[in-house]
Amino acid sequence: MYDSFYGFTARPFQLTPDPRFWFESATHRTAMSYLGYGLAQGEGFIVITGEVGSGKTTLVGHVMKSIDPSRLTAARLVSTQVADADLLRLVCDAFGIAAASPAKSDALAAIETFLHEEARAGRRTLLIVDEAQNLDFSALEELRMLSNFQLGETSLLQIFLLAQPEFRATLASPQLEQLRQRVIATHHLEAMLPEEIEPYLIHRLSLVGWRENPVFAPGVYDELWRASAGIPRRVNSIVNRLLLHGAVEERHMLDGDDVRAVVDDMGLSREELSEPVTGFAPAPAPASAPAFASGPAVAPELAPRMEPQPVVAPAPVPVSSAHPAPGFAASSPAPSPMGVSGEEGKKQKIAALTEQTEQLKQQIAALEQRCDEQDAAIRRILGLLIDWVEQGEEPSATAARGRAA
Repeated sequence: MYDSFYGFTARPFQLTPDPRFWFESATHRTAMSYLGYGLAQGEGFIVITGEVGSGKTTLVGHVMKSIDPSRLTAARLVSTQVADADLLRLVCDAFGIAAASPAKSDALAAIETFLHEEARAGRRTLLIVDEAQNLDFSALEELRMLSNFQLGETSLLQIFLLAQPEFRATLASPQLEQLRQRVIATHHLEAMLPEEIEPYLIHRLSLVGWRENPVFAPGVYDELWRASAGIPRRVNSIVNRLLLHGAVEERHMLDGDDVRAVVDDMGLSREELSEPVTGFAPAPAPASAPAFASGPAVAPELAPRMEPQPVVAPAPVPVSSAHPAPGFAASSPAPSPMGVSGEEGKKQKIAALTEQTEQLKQQIAALEQRCDEQDAAIRRILGLLIDWVEQGEEPSATAARGRAA
């Protein structure tokens, strides 16, 4: 709808990852440096972690598009909760390898034969495993065994692991000591910086024919960063709704108030969304587990980025107030009447209950007001849709006729 109103050739903020819209933020540039370094080494594991929606899958798509198939055979595996034998069958499917039977031994033999054939043809082989946090220990150990295949002194398979942050705790387990020794570099995808929001929007919009329609007021970018915490998928979701809001209201300039209205309409808790995404610190390894092995020497320009970050323990948060439901303020606990007896204690309890009742009434009133506002917005949208159906016009034609009037 909004793409027609604003004259876009496609929708620039879809939630489905699309490498065509690759944007090189500072953290993604660093991730690509690590991946390039790993490809140059031709061995071991590279581990890239990131929050949900931080752009890991888009990063994979960009890497796959950048690969020269005449020199490097690459396959991508989106892992599920599988064990070792199932993982091997998935690897065979990803590379198009036909095993003699479903047996684990036949799958291993077929994979090794394939890797040797690729090496003799002058091609290296790369396996990219997305959502690696879903793999159990046996599957991860099987990946380590695959990385052992060699032709002379040359490693036959290199593996990139992309996962959510909790994978670092898994990797620190004593059971995966041998795999850790094969990890040559790690990087955590941070959120975008506040100053990267504007170029991110302009980059994606320019790919679909944006001609400064709509115009974005400076306050849009600040509000977007506060509402999304710099996570790309959150930015896409909010801007998608922002553009729809602009098309429905026939607006050609959008400002910070529009972003706030959209966030409220989406039912999002601004307090939750604006929680800053800080630098990632890996989970501490158990006492019996040694630190990550350093692996081969790192290129000097990359070495400073690979230094471990100190772990800062978060301050404890009371369960009752950590994440209040959207639209509800966290209720303060009633004052304890310990040490107070008789009529005075009863009065304090009644006063506390009365105060909590008033707070609930205020919250219910606020919710009812929001429901009324959303009903009004829905009625406006339905009115526009009915006009379009009755008049048999495209949305852009209706908008143009409205402007002419």
